[in-house]
Amino acid sequence: MTVDLQPARRATSKDVAASAGVSRSTVSQILNGDERFPAETRARVRAAAEALNYRPSRAGRALVTGLSDIVVLVVPHATFGPHLQDSVDRITGASATAGMSVVVRFARMQDETTLTSVLDLRPAAVVDFGVFTSQQRERIEASGTLVVPRRAYASEGADPDPIDIEIGRIQVREVLRNGPRRLVYAALEDKRLDPFGPPRLEGIRREAREHGLDMPLTPRIALDVHGATKTLKEVRDKAGTGPLGICAYNDDVAIAVVAASRELGLRVPEDVAVIGVDRTAVGQLVSPRLSTVAIDQPLLMDALVQELAGLSTRRADTDSRPHELDLGRVLELVRGETT
Repeated sequence: MTVDLQPARRATSKDVAASAGVSRSTVSQILNGDERFPAETRARVRAAAEALNYRPSRAGRALVTGLSDIVVLVVPHATFGPHLQDSVDRITGASATAGMSVVVRFARMQDETTLTSVLDLRPAAVVDFGVFTSQQRERIEASGTLVVPRRAYASEGADPDPIDIEIGRIQVREVLRNGPRRLVYAALEDKRLDPFGPPRLEGIRREAREHGLDMPLTPRIALDVHGATKTLKEVRDKAGTGPLGICAYNDDVAIAVVAASRELGLRVPEDVAVIGVDRTAVGQLVSPRLSTVAIDQPLLMDALVQELAGLSTRRADTDSRPHELDLGRVLELVRGETT
């Protein structure tokens, strides 16, 4: 008895075209998501591809389009809130639907090494969580890669990071709700990078100017009682006897400030009003319950998914307008007991 050990021949686009009665180019365009063909033709091609267990060659597509079937998520080695994994999962799911593979890379901000790696990969899209400068993003887009989220840069008369700027403004309005206070931006004392702090501080400064207040003090708060207490005492001594309005980098920092206030015998919110960011579960369980700014991450990720939709048929359009978000829907003030 002779056993044929030769592997079964893999179906090609030529096989699919013959089965569906169309040309190979039609097969390629339909399976890459082109919706211009009649519904009956598209259904016939897809049925033939499924019956033959045909999968388009990614290498072949890259040769034709000049781009790989990869989406690169570039994440700064930074202090993220609790929603990063959910955000990555959402983007991964959307990319898989478009037939793409996702690569996650952690990087330093303005990292030329990461930029070179991305350009070498020639990905279909890059999701930039705050690593690249506007000039670096333009270099990536010039290679034909889509970079999301689309941003309006200063040269276009718009803020590059309107969400975090608005977060700072919301925080100031809340801590000033019951009267003037000495403003403080409490950053996190951490060796990792902080891509979100500078625009939030800019929002705090803008709101301070509009209220005719001094620019905020900018201490870094450690996430331990001893370190946070030492820093808050220094802030208290520098600010004088008036009440403080502390806009914290996130809920963890806000909790540290509340603990330090208790150690120093300061009343919250009478002597020290504190507001965080992220609306973490712990922040809503501690006493006093944190005031915070909630960020609708699913809504933000859905906006990114919309920008990633149709990756199989398009390249970056550097002339397209940035995606505009309704900040009133993305951000929500959650008023607790600390303001």
